[in-house]
Amino acid sequence: MNTRPEQMETLSKAAYKDFESRMVAHLQEFFPNECDALGEDEVRDEIKYGVRRSKVYGFESEQDVCRYIDLMFAFGSNFDADPDLKDLREVLDDKSSDNPGDRMDRLYEAAMYILDTRGAGKS
Repeated sequence: MNTRPEQMETLSKAAYKDFESRMVAHLQEFFPNECDALGEDEVRDEIKYGVRRSKVYGFESEQDVCRYIDLMFAFGSNFDADPDLKDLREVLDDKSSDNPGDRMDRLYEAAMYILDTRGAGKS
């Protein structure tokens, strides 16, 4: 049985909507203040933005995309362009490994170090 392109698109949209809904619940659990301030529609917009931005850096697995969006909520939507977070940008730009998961692990480690030493919060 062959799957037609329009069937694949429908399946893909359903999978994305499921991911987005699970991501909203995740963010509401771990970033309740930010989610309350934004409202659900803007949280969903931020998730869409995070999915697009994460792909720029080669992150496509659900886990890596989720972690990228977590970093957006911890440091701000454009943390990847923040001059005060150059350590994170260096990890994002480091292409020495072909494995995006390894790079995400290093990114998360650098982010946790920043949060531990500077304190959390958006600028």
